[in-house]
Amino acid sequence: MIVGGGVFGISAAIEFRARGWVVTVCDPGPLPHPDASSTDISKAVRMDYGADVLYTEMAEASIEGWCRWNVEWEEPLYHADGFLMMTRTSMSPGSFEYDGFGLLRARGHPVERIDPAALASRFPAWRADDYVDGYFNTNGGWAESGRAIERLVREATRRGVLLREGSRFASLLERNGRVRGIELVGGETVEADRVLMAAGAWTPALLPWLADRLWTVGQPVLYFRPHDPENFRGDRFPVWGADISNSGWYGFPLSREGVVKVGHHGSGTRMHPDAERRIPDGHEERCREFLCGTFPALADAQLVESRVCLYCDSFDGNFLIDGDPDHPGLIVASGGSGHGFKFAPILGGLIADVVEDVENSWAPRFAWRSLGLRTAEQARYLPDEP
Repeated sequence: MIVGGGVFGISAAIEFRARGWVVTVCDPGPLPHPDASSTDISKAVRMDYGADVLYTEMAEASIEGWCRWNVEWEEPLYHADGFLMMTRTSMSPGSFEYDGFGLLRARGHPVERIDPAALASRFPAWRADDYVDGYFNTNGGWAESGRAIERLVREATRRGVLLREGSRFASLLERNGRVRGIELVGGETVEADRVLMAAGAWTPALLPWLADRLWTVGQPVLYFRPHDPENFRGDRFPVWGADISNSGWYGFPLSREGVVKVGHHGSGTRMHPDAERRIPDGHEERCREFLCGTFPALADAQLVESRVCLYCDSFDGNFLIDGDPDHPGLIVASGGSGHGFKFAPILGGLIADVVEDVENSWAPRFAWRSLGLRTAEQARYLPDEP
């Protein structure tokens, strides 16, 4: 039984079916759920994680998976336009950008140092005089995230996963000290050998005892329609981070809808996942001020849409994928922390290995923990997202 049909839940459902499990996914629906973190026009697919080797390894494997899906699926949904990281000062050792550049180069990836002249020539939408250093990684890009989830839902159905849209989780069904299934709103009970809670931003609300390590955060996203789209197409305007360690600003090339998505990764707003979602007061003005100094041609572009993207943040920025020691039979797969979607091709295998107790070299990072109680392995790493 999987609670939640987002990227964690649906990728796990497909993998469990491949391993012979009978799988039911319960979700309020529709799938893709319009309010879920996974559902949007785009998500970054990058391997740029500063000095963090483990996430870099995972991202390398994920990008291979995205490329494989592009071949297997009737329509490619991963766009390998690359990833551009620029800074307002020279990259220096210890910075997220410099360390990422060095690690990627050491691992044999074709990363190119970008100076203002190269920026102006190759990526003309940028205000090159204000961004003096950075790099371009050709191994990366973005995925059409909502459409990818839609495709994975179809694949899950094809493989025999039972999708129960319109089903809302009420509580765990526990007997003799073990989780034996779930109770739905309305009173129906559904039994299962294992229950996987993969409810994304709703996880802390459904399992409130996780409030010391997971919480729901809203992050604002704006969508602009450029006057002249030519300089915002993927070959001239790849996925980007603009001095992101200091500023939090990132974004995407022109979408099939003809808009440029601009996000801000900061502290966000803690909220209940079912609360009204509102862009913070003054955010559009702050965004336009940023655009004026970075992408002048977008500064007065039409704002066609805004969205609050919900994260399920963990206290240390790492995912939580493990059995709940106080609720045997319950496994949690959540804590995407704003950077989980890119791992869609490998998440299912990772989650299934944890459930089946199969050795997985990535799993220890995501093991059960609470603030101040991390293992030595986990304590080596801090969240590298700004």
